Order: sequence, then structure tokens, then C-alpha cells
Amino acid sequence: MSDWLDAIKWDAQGLVPAIAQDAVSGEILMVAWMNREALEESARTLRGVYWSRSRNKLWRKGEESGHVQNISEIRLDCDNDVVLLKIEQMGGIACHTGRRSCFFRKLEDGHWVATAPVLKDPAEIYSQ
Repeated sequence: MSDWLDAIKWDAQGLVPAIAQDAVSGEILMVAWMNREALEESARTLRGVYWSRSRNKLWRKGEESGHVQNISEIRLDCDNDVVLLKIEQMGGIACHTGRRSCFFRKLEDGHWVATAPVLKDPAEIYSQ
């Protein structure tokens, strides 16, 4: 593998958290996990590729929904244990709930309140 991949502090499962941030607005759209293969493919193709812990396989963002992520920049934090992807979110939807961002809940008076609308019904996005 490449030297740049060796610089990353992978966890015990060989994963690193990855933050997907809108390259223009700076909005955090989602957080996911990457293994070496996912990060290498993301860097090579400039498309968001992650490791799905629930499915135990590579997850190419948008493979089902069409909402791919075009990467303009990849950064590594000061501790070498978090990756930041500056992306353009195609289709404007990053969250599987049909919202722009996965961070649509806000704590208000001890309750989580949804602050962003569903842009598209997930049933219309994902095949059953």
C-alpha cells in the first residue's frame, strides 16, 4: 500500500472515521467509516467510498440512490485518526432519510427536534 495510507492511525478493526463536508458551504453532511481500500479508491476515483459496518462491505456512496459524492479534497486531522472529505453532494441528499444532511436533529429543551425537511421520500430513493 501507499505511504500516505500508512500514516493513518487505523482503529483495531482497520477503520478510520470519515467526515463528508460540503466543499462550498462547509456544512457537515455525514460521518461514515473507511478502511484502507475505501480510502484508496476514494482518492483514486475522487468519489466517496466507505466501509459499511452493517453490511461488512465497501459502500460506494450513491450506488443505489444515485447521490454520489464528488471529492475535491481529502484531509487528515492532526492526530492522523480522522479523515475529512470536501465533497460536492450530487442530488443534494446525503442522508438515507432523504434529507440533505444526516445532522438534522437539534437538541431543544431536552428533546431531539428535526430541523430539516425530507427532500425525497426514502422509499422513492431506495429499491426494496
